[in-house]
Amino acid sequence: MSYLYRSRHTQRLLKSPRLPVAAASAVLALAAGLGATALGHDTPPTAAVAAAPETPAPRETQTAASRDKRPEPTQAPVPAQQDLPYQFAWQENFYFCGPAATRIALSARGLTPSQSQVAQALGTTVNGTNSSADTVRALNEYTQSGFYTAHFIRGQAASEGDVAELKQAVVRAVGRGYAVVANIAGSTVDDGGHGHAYPGGHYLTIVGYRDGGDTVKIADPADALGVGSYTLSVKKMADWIALRGYAA
Repeated sequence: MSYLYRSRHTQRLLKSPRLPVAAASAVLALAAGLGATALGHDTPPTAAVAAAPETPAPRETQTAASRDKRPEPTQAPVPAQQDLPYQFAWQENFYFCGPAATRIALSARGLTPSQSQVAQALGTTVNGTNSSADTVRALNEYTQSGFYTAHFIRGQAASEGDVAELKQAVVRAVGRGYAVVANIAGSTVDDGGHGHAYPGGHYLTIVGYRDGGDTVKIADPADALGVGSYTLSVKKMADWIALRGYAA
């Protein structure tokens, strides 16, 4: 249709003797433009075409991008000091250190079985309690959880990694309301300058910490001083555990 429209228009224009060639060309161009408009082909000149608006990203993409721009959540700072509530009890006989220390740890969870009941769960005999694997098993059974795992320090002295692991384990456990049961051997000196010696081995409970975990608080069911608790640097504690382990 556009072609025919222009053709008729052109013929009339060319027959007019009064129009110069240039004028005829101008009229033809105008007619062609009018024809295109009439037929719905209103395409603006290239130079006048506005930039196409950006198509918004799908909502899902925008949401994901927003999430990506959110700042990473910051970890809460470790409290400088934390102590667990617990019920202290001296060990009932010379080989019940394992049951007594484990029971102290359970009391921090509100559980108070007898030392004899705990001894049965640990498999304790007159020779004592075998290892931290036994305390882990009993603690998880009583707390009905899988929180506790066994950690071992296999060298004669604790390495820097061993010390860092113990510190982290204590802060994590105490922060979640669980005490740590440690199997130690040998001697050490606490922060008050008092000596503690267990050459044949012993179990005790870590019930808190100081200095962000660099110092631990101990509940000792066989403390020769008759106090039952003292503090110790985490490095000394790790060395005391050397060749043995702890439940945390």
